[in-house]
Amino acid sequence: MTPGATDPSEVRFFSGSSNPQLAADIARHLQAPLDPTVISRFSNDDLNIQLGASVRGRAVYIIQSLDPPVNDHLVELLMMLDIARSASAKEIHAIIPYFSFARSDKKDAPRICITARLVADLLRTAGATHVMTMALHSPQVHGFFSVPTDPLTSRPVFRSHFQSRDLANTIVVAPDLGNAKTAARFAKDLGLPIAAGNKERISDTEVRITGMVGHLIRGYKRALLYDDEIATGGSILEISRILIEQGIEEIWAACTHGVFVRNALERLAAVPQIAEIVTTDTVHIPPEKRHPKLRIVSVAHVFGEAIRRNYLRESIGDLFVFG
Repeated sequence: MTPGATDPSEVRFFSGSSNPQLAADIARHLQAPLDPTVISRFSNDDLNIQLGASVRGRAVYIIQSLDPPVNDHLVELLMMLDIARSASAKEIHAIIPYFSFARSDKKDAPRICITARLVADLLRTAGATHVMTMALHSPQVHGFFSVPTDPLTSRPVFRSHFQSRDLANTIVVAPDLGNAKTAARFAKDLGLPIAAGNKERISDTEVRITGMVGHLIRGYKRALLYDDEIATGGSILEISRILIEQGIEEIWAACTHGVFVRNALERLAAVPQIAEIVTTDTVHIPPEKRHPKLRIVSVAHVFGEAIRRNYLRESIGDLFVFG
């Protein structure tokens, strides 16, 4: 065994159907095989899953993002966790690069579900002994989990992507105050000023930004928009409109989770001032759905390093989202 790598005889890595390429890259980083998972459906549309290698007495890592179709991918994950538990796995690690239910983090209307908490409970009930994820939509979601949970940061991969650029006349902008603290850490990494939009969400697809908070925008020519997730693109389009009105000539949009539903990628790319859209591979984007303005940076090494340290009982504090 290579020093610092996982012992293939002691661990098993499996992938659900959401992001097999990222799962393979994580396993490759750890010099471990990605064991097969057989997923099929019965005639009544029920899922049928079988893990393709023995897990008895081993540490099992199940890699599955909760991206569309979210509910199918969640049930896959729950079934795989339950299979590992029933087959006497020693440890069961749910590696969830994109935990989409983190957006449902509070009760802001009568008779609704705090789904992030419900799903956290389901993961434990299904058999997860540990959860690892990245860039939760809000920090309080971390507290919903009753098993040890590691929320990792994607900031280093974005820092590596942008720090070689000419950042003169550039300001980092968070689309809303909820993401301002994370954006401020990123801005500090790059030695740039920070501003944030004062956003009001009208609906799932509509937002209103009434102004800017923080550093003055006028005088800067480029804005680096930094967010945890782009789904419909409404927030990025609205903040871009305001920035352009205030004299911004070029926009780089960066997000950890590029969900890009309802033609969001095409709508963003259609804005002439948006020169580049950068996201990670926590959500799989098929090649045929990518745009020339899109750049994808991998977080496989971040998850791989966190898994390696966890396996060796080493600290992963500097990989945490609040680090």
